[in-house]
Amino acid sequence: MISPHDPTEVVLHEDLLDYSPFPKSVRLARYRMARLLWEWGYGHLVDDAELLVSELLTNAITHGRVPGRLVRVHLTVGKAVLRLSVSDARGEVRPYVKEATVDDCGGRGLVLVREVAARWGVRDREIGKTVWCELDAAGVRRE
Repeated sequence: MISPHDPTEVVLHEDLLDYSPFPKSVRLARYRMARLLWEWGYGHLVDDAELLVSELLTNAITHGRVPGRLVRVHLTVGKAVLRLSVSDARGEVRPYVKEATVDDCGGRGLVLVREVAARWGVRDREIGKTVWCELDAAGVRRE
């Protein structure tokens, strides 16, 4: 299933990789996602997808880190939907949109996700949680 709003969507491309829960992984995930999207012909989604993976993975590393456990980034692309999900081992720590004040140093990540993504949500796992978001993939594709 690629998308909660359309469970019949066929997966055209998929990538799954586990990362160490350290800040350098955010850069590595962004580079990997950008390269794959360009290779698959979805370059028009790269900027938004890089922002989304940065925010979700940073949240997982900052709030969902468990010593000895990895975080997982899963990218699927269908004809109409790009779906990005990030899983971590701390299911008790639920993400929520926080309206940050001018003086706050952080706390704007999910506001950005809410504004950029077409849809987003959280799914519980047996161990941990998965935070997912989607971009509408419709648009001009380069082959």
